[in-house]
Amino acid sequence: MTDWKAEVENIVCSGRIKVPYKWYVGEIGSRFLTRLRDAREIWGRQCPKCQRVYVPPVKNCGECFALTDQWIQVKDEGTVESFTVVRYTHEMHPVKAPFAYALIRLDGADGALLHLIGGIDPDRLKVGMRVKAVFAEQREGSILDIRHFEPM
Repeated sequence: MTDWKAEVENIVCSGRIKVPYKWYVGEIGSRFLTRLRDAREIWGRQCPKCQRVYVPPVKNCGECFALTDQWIQVKDEGTVESFTVVRYTHEMHPVKAPFAYALIRLDGADGALLHLIGGIDPDRLKVGMRVKAVFAEQREGSILDIRHFEPM
């Protein structure tokens, strides 16, 4: 059998894609964002079979595919599991560089939430660091109603 990859030429097309659409997040996503906006609370959905709690909430469990059926409030505190530091500014970024994105396992959740880290020099971030959500004063019903997470 031949190695088909050796016979394929890689072609790269540089360009920019703008996506000027508004997306409907559905009933589950809407409730999640409404609770962020109105109550500064973070909620997930729990699987009735394997008991995993998903934040952000999902309709079906990613492990056993069961329909999630129970809302669970989780803490606004968690642990940094991984992170990356962004050192360039781009119009699509939510804040000016340098800044960091982190995967944060919230207390009470089984997965990690990707979000911004603030209140610290990005070069001082560490895996395992405890962080807490900082909510925006003016909330609009988006994930950025959590302005960022900062070290506790």
